[in-house]
Amino acid sequence: MSEHFQLIKKDAETGARRGRLKTLHGAIETPIFMPVGTQATVKGLTPRQIKEDVGAQIILGNTYHLNLRPGSELIRDAGGLHKFMSWDGPILTDSGGFQAFSLAKLSKLTEEGVAFQSHLDGSKVFLGPREVMTIQANLGSDIAMVIDECPPYPCKKDDCVKAVERTTRWAKACKEIATDNGFLGSGHHVFAIAQGSEFEDLRRRSAEELAELDFPGYAIGGVSVGEPEPEMLKQVRATAPFLPEDKPRYTMGLGTPPQMLKMIAAGVDMFDCVLPSRVARNGAFFTPDGMKNIRNSRFATDLKPLVVGMENYTCRNFTRAYLRHLTMAKEMLSCTLLTLHNLHFYLNLMEQARARIEAGDFSRWSASWIERYEAGEKGEG
Repeated sequence: MSEHFQLIKKDAETGARRGRLKTLHGAIETPIFMPVGTQATVKGLTPRQIKEDVGAQIILGNTYHLNLRPGSELIRDAGGLHKFMSWDGPILTDSGGFQAFSLAKLSKLTEEGVAFQSHLDGSKVFLGPREVMTIQANLGSDIAMVIDECPPYPCKKDDCVKAVERTTRWAKACKEIATDNGFLGSGHHVFAIAQGSEFEDLRRRSAEELAELDFPGYAIGGVSVGEPEPEMLKQVRATAPFLPEDKPRYTMGLGTPPQMLKMIAAGVDMFDCVLPSRVARNGAFFTPDGMKNIRNSRFATDLKPLVVGMENYTCRNFTRAYLRHLTMAKEMLSCTLLTLHNLHFYLNLMEQARARIEAGDFSRWSASWIERYEAGEKGEG
C-alpha cells in the first residue's frame, strides 16, 4: 500500500472507496469534490468562505491560465500559489494541456509538446513535459498533473492509439523531471492521466501502461468532451478497474451530482467541475430534487431557504424570495450566495457518500438519492 493514500473501506456491492490522501498542506478525505479556482480564485468567493462556509478540503488551479497571467515566476517569487491567493489547504493544478488544445489559437502538436498562440494576446507559447512540470513547481502545487494528449470525441482509432502512446511517453518524461528536480522527493504528488476515448481496449492499455510507471495518483481523462453521458460513464468504468487500487483516482472536469455518485460506484475518488459555480452566475441552484432556477416566478414570494435544513450560510440566512430579488436586480451578492450554496451542496454530497460507504449502505442510498434527484429534474421539465 502507498504511504500517502490510505484505503479506509471498500463498498461490498460497488467499487466505491473511502480513503484519505495525504499532501503537504493537509489530508483530504475521499471521495471529494474540488472547487475550481482557475485564475487563483473560486469566482465570487473569498478563501475564508471556501474553507469555512463551503467546506472545501482542496481546490484546483490551472497551469495554462496562471502561466499566461500573471506568470508562474511571479507566483513563485510571491511565495507560491498558496501564499499568493491566501489559501492554506491543498491545491491541485491541471497541466494546461487541455486548454492549450481547446482555447488557444493555431495550436500545433509535436512529439515535444504543443505550441500555440495565447488566447489573450496572440503571443507564442510552448508546453511540453519540462515546461508544465517547471510551471507547477513554481506554483508549489500539492498535486501536479502531467501533460497529456486528449483526443476529441469522436475520433479515429488510429489517432487515439497515437494519443495514448504519446500520453504514456509524456507521463514518463514528467515523472523523470519531477524526480530529478526534487518535486516528488519533497512531498509533492504527480498524477498521470489515462486516455483512450471510446475504445475500451485502449482505455485498459493506457491505464496499465501508466500503472507500471508507479505515479502517486491517476486521473481518467478524455471524458466529458462531447460524448453522451452513457458513453462517458462507460469510459470511466472501462478505465478505473485497471488503475492501481492503492492510489487515488480522479475523473477530470465533471460532473452533475448523479454522475459523481455513479462514478464513485465505479471506483473514482476525486472530482472537479466548474458547473456548480458557473450555473450559479445564471441563477441556478442545486437541491435534492434537481437543479432549479431562482429566476422562476414561483420563487418571488417563497420565504423558504434554497434547501430546507441545509446547513450553509446561504440557507441559514436568506430566503428564495430575497435571492430571486438579488438575481433579478443583477446584484453581485446573488452570484456569491448561490455559488456558496452550490459548492456546499457538492461538498455535502461527498460527505454523505463517505459516511454511507463507511456505514456499508452506499449502494442502496446512492440509488435512492439519484432516483429522487432525477425525478425532480423530470418534473421541472
